[in-house]
Amino acid sequence: MKKLESSLTNMALVLTGVAVVMGCLLALVNHVTAGPIEKQKNDALEQGIKEVMQANDLTVTRTDTVTATDSKGKEQEFVIYKNEKGAAVQSSAMGFGGELKVLVGFDTEGNILGYTLLEHQETPGLGAKADQWFQAGQKGSIIGKNPAEGLTVSKDGGNVDAITASTITSRAFLLAVTNAYNAFMGNATDANSSATKPMEEK
Repeated sequence: MKKLESSLTNMALVLTGVAVVMGCLLALVNHVTAGPIEKQKNDALEQGIKEVMQANDLTVTRTDTVTATDSKGKEQEFVIYKNEKGAAVQSSAMGFGGELKVLVGFDTEGNILGYTLLEHQETPGLGAKADQWFQAGQKGSIIGKNPAEGLTVSKDGGNVDAITASTITSRAFLLAVTNAYNAFMGNATDANSSATKPMEEK
């Protein structure tokens, strides 16, 4: 077999061939893993909804995506998973280290049933404590409270104890929860809703 001549044209052809093969392999891997990754995300979301709604068995009857102006005048998107107990709402606010995303469960009256942090970039050991600090039985618990009565840190004259040395994160978290409440109760301004098909949970 004749050895391939070392020239600019041949090198370009070889590199192009390698790039095409690698591209095909990456596309194949993406195709194979896309389904399991999507299923894992959906399973995690379903589990999160059950957790914040304090229910092991419920059905999401309607999912709304609402674009609204929050209490700070910033337009953002909320996802509302309505169910027989009320709704779980995805919301966010800017914390100390970046965007803080939460999923909050409300009963039909707007009382907080539970919450979970979906994403954050807060400082480990400080702002990152938000995942537990505001849970039932903790110092800053918001469970059972209704945001209509105000959710403000005690430093600002409110009734919620802020995370030690993380007042900015605490304010952002409470803002995200309040924004979620307003979206659920229809109090958000300039709201536009688009509904999607129901999601079954088991």
